[in-house]
Amino acid sequence: MARVVRFAELGGPEVLELKDVEGEVPGPGEVRIRVRAIGINRSEAMFRRGEYWEQPKFPAGLGYEAAGTVDAVGSGVTGFAIGQPVASVGAFSMNEYGTYGDLVVLPATSVVPMPTDIDPVAGAAAWVSYLAAYGMLVEFGGLRAGDAVLITAASSGVGLAAIQVAHRVGAVPIATTRTSAKRQRLLAAGASEVIVTEEDDLVGRVLHATGGRGADLVIDPIAGPGVEILARATKPAGMLINSGALSGLPTPLPTANPYFTPIVTRPFILMEILYDPQRLRRGVAFVNSGLRSGAIAPVVDRTFDLIDIVGAHRYLESNQQFGKIVVTTDA
Repeated sequence: MARVVRFAELGGPEVLELKDVEGEVPGPGEVRIRVRAIGINRSEAMFRRGEYWEQPKFPAGLGYEAAGTVDAVGSGVTGFAIGQPVASVGAFSMNEYGTYGDLVVLPATSVVPMPTDIDPVAGAAAWVSYLAAYGMLVEFGGLRAGDAVLITAASSGVGLAAIQVAHRVGAVPIATTRTSAKRQRLLAAGASEVIVTEEDDLVGRVLHATGGRGADLVIDPIAGPGVEILARATKPAGMLINSGALSGLPTPLPTANPYFTPIVTRPFILMEILYDPQRLRRGVAFVNSGLRSGAIAPVVDRTFDLIDIVGAHRYLESNQQFGKIVVTTDA
């Protein structure tokens, strides 16, 4: 038997139910994982509410991220051994697969080897956040030693990962946060500067921190009218990458304003890494080498037991967390 989370209607965290089901047998190209820990992401809450890019097909499962060990493999799968530590990077539709359970079947293309000495909680917290940070900063942002990167919503899992990735390539991470409540924790997490957007002059602080040139790269999951301020904090020919729309407001195109310094703007979605075999190979190598060396150390705010999946989602939506929320199983 296995325990999996299902929901049969759109709604708040209370629609999530833990069910006992027969363990699924992996088919061709699939891997069954005995899950030890599950990383919780905002995309899953959006999916639960019907606000994601795909609508759930009921009864629906959910979850992109997990760490555990290989329990069984389907035909045609090579490169994995029973008992091997692995993680899911979420390269699938949640209408077809999910990680919320203690025994799950996933496509082999979404399963990556994990260093044997990495705790499952850290492993479950690493992949979505760090692959996103790697993709924006390294793969597409071209961040180099000495460059300055402005990271908005920096206390999120991706924001904290971006701080570590920036340090790993020798760049200077400048963090933003809405209030001063998380300022000291962001400094302790490695931010070179922390800008409190409700109190500080963002453009002035960035220009001061960069000797007047502006940020070489800006990564932003918030969008909305604030991108015009971010554009003014970006150096000429710098890049602004938008990875979300947390503000829920219309977003102007800064480059359409002739009074702005010319910059490059682009969206980013994690699928650009997950569905490109070469980019994914580079990203997995980057994250795994960082986990082994300690240069990558996921920040976990709080853990919940699988039986309290509703509580985990309620906490996610409270926006109190600093870093990643992880759910553990008894597997």
